[in-house]
Amino acid sequence: MVEKPGTAVLMFMAHRDVESRVMATIAREGFDDITIAQSRLMQRLDPAGMRLTELAEQARVTKQTAGALIDQLERAGYVTRLPDPTDARARLVTLSDKGAEVCRRANAEVLRVETEWRKQLGDRAFDAMRAALLKVNSV
Repeated sequence: MVEKPGTAVLMFMAHRDVESRVMATIAREGFDDITIAQSRLMQRLDPAGMRLTELAEQARVTKQTAGALIDQLERAGYVTRLPDPTDARARLVTLSDKGAEVCRRANAEVLRVETEWRKQLGDRAFDAMRAALLKVNSV
């Protein structure tokens, strides 16, 4: 018997589809040296900067994994590390101009996908889906 995928699997499938489309778009636009793992950290960065430990926690990876990925992104020019003005011992990770440009292009692709979904579902169903997901994720 073939069962239909569960709701969580369907959400994951939709997310992975968007993620694949974003990665393909930024690669076509010349940013072909970013991995999916790196992009998952970049999309979580607070524009004001954030500590590596907080970034690792949000991305649900170890501090060591986050550190290695941020090292790679820093060498490629996508992020910078700045002194934390509230703690001289700490550093904040923030997007460089190059990293911010990648994020702008990625966000544009996400908006294109959401526009397609809105057209396919209709305004009311799309808005209801978004409201439900916000509630489920308590954002």
